[in-house]
Amino acid sequence: MRRPPRHLLLALASSLLVGCVSLTPYEEAVRKLPAGELREIGGRRVRAVERGAGEPLVLLHGFGASAASWRLVIPELARHRRVVAPDLHGFGYTERPRERAAYTLEGQAALVLALLDHLGIARADLAGHSYGGGLALHLAARHPERVRSLVLVDTTRPEYGRARRSRLASFRPLTSLFARAFLLRPGTVRRALVRSVADPARVTDELVRLYLEPLGVEGAIDAYVGLTAPTPGPVPPPVDLAAIGQPALVVWGEEDRLIAVRWGRELARTLPRAELVVFPETGHLPPEERPAELAAAIEGFLSRLAGEPAG
Repeated sequence: MRRPPRHLLLALASSLLVGCVSLTPYEEAVRKLPAGELREIGGRRVRAVERGAGEPLVLLHGFGASAASWRLVIPELARHRRVVAPDLHGFGYTERPRERAAYTLEGQAALVLALLDHLGIARADLAGHSYGGGLALHLAARHPERVRSLVLVDTTRPEYGRARRSRLASFRPLTSLFARAFLLRPGTVRRALVRSVADPARVTDELVRLYLEPLGVEGAIDAYVGLTAPTPGPVPPPVDLAAIGQPALVVWGEEDRLIAVRWGRELARTLPRAELVVFPETGHLPPEERPAELAAAIEGFLSRLAGEPAG
């Protein structure tokens, strides 16, 4: 097949560049954050929402989301405990590093552990949604002394992030064009949200804006490359789910089209100390679709653990 003429390729690239979105400078993006949400950790600014007092509960958001995805759940949980919801590397308003290692599962875990150390938290309950749930499983397996219990909401396998990496993402000009011309568009985010919920009417312009704005921050291309391009070094061994000894609550939307509920049932069977809750008429986003029910399930689970011996 004959290659298209060079002038046609240049014209196509130019037309795409004209439609590219601009990234918001980091200093401008974080100016609107409430006081105290940015912390200097390891020479980089990390955003974490903190509410309430008592036993610490750390909320880990999903891929493409931020701490804001827990906004409807946090107030109820903070009535009984100290809730901490960080923005992971590459998302929200945490400063985007350039080095790819920060975006691996190990790099994200290091961020969470550094935040816990910064806040003086030796051990916490972890709740993770989707990608954040895979990270919570990784932390429970690799750093069990820091994790008291797990809440896993429509969770990926820990290896999810590694499995979706592609060599094409290593080519930064192409990656930048793809991200700014397609990924960081309102229509792209809207379609992703519609596919993630059981009722498309939940996807309002405000919800699209809430998820889109934190993605289009300076450093987004570094983050996208870090999250999707291969990383050097040996591949760590997979997490042995059957060896995770912490109590776990597995929560799933029955109509999840991204990660089917059958994986939730399998996960609950595999983890030695797990219980399962399935929400009907709910997709991949229980924190958005069933916030009151999710908060009640989490609080009920953690309350039942009160008084259990450490181990």
